[in-house]
Amino acid sequence: MTEPLFLKPYFQEKIWGGSRLASEYGYDIPSDHTGECWAISGHTHGPATVINGPYQGQTVIQLWDEHRELFGNAKGDVFPLLTKILDAREDLSVQVHPDDAYAEEHEGELGKTECWYVLAAEPGAEMIYGHHASTKEELTEMINNHEWDKLFRYVPVKPGDFLYVPSGTIHAIGQGIMVLETQQSSDTTYRLYDFDRVDQKTGKKRELHLQQSIDCTNVPFVEPKLNREEYQVGDAEVTRFVATEFFAVYKWQLAGGTAEFERQAAPYTLVSVLDGAGELQVDGQTYPLKKGVHFILPAEITTWKFSGNLTMIASEPGQKA
Repeated sequence: MTEPLFLKPYFQEKIWGGSRLASEYGYDIPSDHTGECWAISGHTHGPATVINGPYQGQTVIQLWDEHRELFGNAKGDVFPLLTKILDAREDLSVQVHPDDAYAEEHEGELGKTECWYVLAAEPGAEMIYGHHASTKEELTEMINNHEWDKLFRYVPVKPGDFLYVPSGTIHAIGQGIMVLETQQSSDTTYRLYDFDRVDQKTGKKRELHLQQSIDCTNVPFVEPKLNREEYQVGDAEVTRFVATEFFAVYKWQLAGGTAEFERQAAPYTLVSVLDGAGELQVDGQTYPLKKGVHFILPAEITTWKFSGNLTMIASEPGQKA
């Protein structure tokens, strides 16, 4: 298979979602409360679908199950990565995700380590990223006493920022922020605090998961050190934000000219076009690219070339994926 797999995303409505996935990316969204675009997804809660070539109409789940050669015959029961775009018209709930061991035991799926590339942020926008408790006992006491402002660690963000969010990290995307999220393929979220808001559809507050949150939170919070690296590939500026056992994440920036990439160790590559327009050339074929396009470069594609003005986020599975 020497043809890229272009994908139709799956959209998720959320209490905190908005309409910018339509206005910014031109997507046909289900409502003006659409919070998540599951752009490259092999998760059962929202699989992406191939829109070109011999596998047109099949989901990433089907390809993983029936055509593992596309992914270099990688191991594992599920496609391990998930790429999303999130539109936070309002604050997301404050939450924490389990690691692989806890998730497998309690939820029957992968844990959830993730990261965010900030696409847009209103002036003064903040994330909740980490906490101020020194021990589990202090964490539990602050939660039980609802000392949220004392517990949560707030960080300002702007477009172009990158945050790595390992499992066990208390976090929340704030109002007015859009991110591209690269994560393990998991939909397990433990909600610690939800601002006491009521879901208009049910008329009730959303469920909290206080004990699971306490169980999973890393104490004390230690901000992870990123192994960031910058280099050139042809005319493209490449930034590797992070490389972990779960995934590596890159920004590919091309302001005119061309850039030819060669596959390194990873068996396949996920790519999202965040801005601009241009072309992808593979095996003598040319494919147009524009903002909002997402695709997978399967294992047999070992070289590819970009041209134009493009900003892209790419990811590859790590050793544990």
